Amino acid sequence: MDDYRRIADRIAADIAAGRLAPGQQLPPQRRFARRHRIAASTAGRVYGELVRRGLVVGEVGRGTFVRAAPAVGQGRALVEMATAAPVNLELNYPSAPGQSDLLAPALAPLLRPDVLGEALRPAAAGGTAAAREAAADLLALPGWRPRPGQLLFTGNARQAIAAALASLVRPGGRAGVEELTYPLVKEIAARLGIVLVPIAGDDEGVRPDALAAAHRAAPLSALYLQPALHNPTSLTTSERRLADLGRAVADLGLPVVEDRIWSFLRPDAVPLAAHAPELTHVVDGLSKRVAPGLTVGFLAVPPHRVEAVAGAVRSGGWSAGRFALEAAVRWTGDGTVARLVAAKRADAARRQRLLATHLHGFAVRTAPHAYFAWWQLPAPWRADTFTAAAAAHGIAVTPGPTFTVDPHRTPNAVRLGLASAEEGELVRALGVLAGVAREGGGAG
Repeated sequence: MDDYRRIADRIAADIAAGRLAPGQQLPPQRRFARRHRIAASTAGRVYGELVRRGLVVGEVGRGTFVRAAPAVGQGRALVEMATAAPVNLELNYPSAPGQSDLLAPALAPLLRPDVLGEALRPAAAGGTAAAREAAADLLALPGWRPRPGQLLFTGNARQAIAAALASLVRPGGRAGVEELTYPLVKEIAARLGIVLVPIAGDDEGVRPDALAAAHRAAPLSALYLQPALHNPTSLTTSERRLADLGRAVADLGLPVVEDRIWSFLRPDAVPLAAHAPELTHVVDGLSKRVAPGLTVGFLAVPPHRVEAVAGAVRSGGWSAGRFALEAAVRWTGDGTVARLVAAKRADAARRQRLLATHLHGFAVRTAPHAYFAWWQLPAPWRADTFTAAAAAHGIAVTPGPTFTVDPHRTPNAVRLGLASAEEGELVRALGVLAGVAREGGGAG
């Protein structure tokens, strides 16, 4: 575990045990760095990790303050965090059995000297003609297929999100997002100087009336959505709601960044782009379908936006590597991606059955083929204290506030990533977490 996380674990243990009280101010980062004999940059990462876990809150001009309080009625005090590597239910990178054996054959031809030289050349934002055709085929769904000329490529899907937002929203501008959103979008927005505006939703997805009201209050420059297997809730927006949203963004003239990184698990999920093709910038990638180490991000953008988004890709230094593009073309063309997707759909379904067995009776929101779950914790647990308790048992989970846009909203929930742990580890972790939840006083 990284040094900064070990230090953050010790501070989290002090908070959970009451040695650091709610409202108590932590020392300035430079003083903290001197006290712990670490670099100032490492101290900044410690504080950032504590904020990410929802344990502290930073107030501009005042400092950093403890937000967590021990759960009332907790069966026993939380002990110092385990130093062993945790079962990681934060990371969420699925891996199919025999994945490396499937991927290797397509890479072998790229290692021939005559081919490797070409594969190591720089790639433009528009990739290659072969890459555009392969990506268009990969992203195609009944009723929607991007034209190859609409395709741009980045190193990964996160860079594709950044490029799309950078091309649409000026620093200081506003972008609408779901009330719970992908945490890295918050980081991207902060780096780009974009103000995120939470848009209310319901069980069908973002509400068009709430979107229109937010736009009237102060104009939005873009809308970022995850309509297919939303992270963290696993909600897939209904097609009726997508049609309503398509009309709403058309009426408002509002561009959309549609994140479909998990859509391969829901092949029936029609994209918003099918309802608002002239406004929607579709983001997808290979990190979840294939593997995180050699990946490509896809951007399918409206034809009149290709040059603007390509410029953002170039200026951000977010272009895909040519080698990764060549590998992606081969994996798509020889059926490797399709085989991996089928295996991962089956794997996600198995893991969902394990989840249903071990967390039966708890308020867990998920979907049959999702790789994550949103667990509304039983009283008296809070997200921060439960995260600390889980870490004390060697299990890393993501606290609910990590996903919130409104700093005043602190959902008593955690997200469980089901993809990265081995199945045996996942079974053990779910059993332990269920026991911890019950120990805190909430019946399961």
